[in-house]
Amino acid sequence: MSYWITVNGESHEVTAAPETPLLYVLRNDLGLNGPKFGCGLGQCGACAASVGGKLTRTCSIALRDVGNDPIITLEGLGTLQRPHPLQKAFIDEQAAQCGYCSNGMIMAAKTLLDRNSKPSDEEIRGALADQLCRCGSHNRIVSAVRRAAMEPVR
Repeated sequence: MSYWITVNGESHEVTAAPETPLLYVLRNDLGLNGPKFGCGLGQCGACAASVGGKLTRTCSIALRDVGNDPIITLEGLGTLQRPHPLQKAFIDEQAAQCGYCSNGMIMAAKTLLDRNSKPSDEEIRGALADQLCRCGSHNRIVSAVRRAAMEPVR
């Protein structure tokens, strides 16, 4: 079956079964490597993207359920030449160790900052609570989100 989806501002026609997880389309068909396959159960957050402005676990949403909602992945936030303030803050704060959770952490933080531009540390930790990180870089991640919140434009 053929579907039209908008990812990072561009329309794409993809051919896949209706029940195909969005993650597979993003990675395999569109070549986007920000969203990662972690647990495959929607529990770890490594696959997170914004779908219709909502933080979404792309491993557990079927392609048919995306509808016309625009999708934004980590790649859609910024570029190497002009990274998003969150991407820059993660680099500046050295907030990634293995980097596997970074996609989910950054996308969750983006969702938070879109609705609350000056969150407290408690609010930041709450927004990131469902994103699993095994490396223990949580303090640096919170510092990176705090740093990004000080930037004037998102």
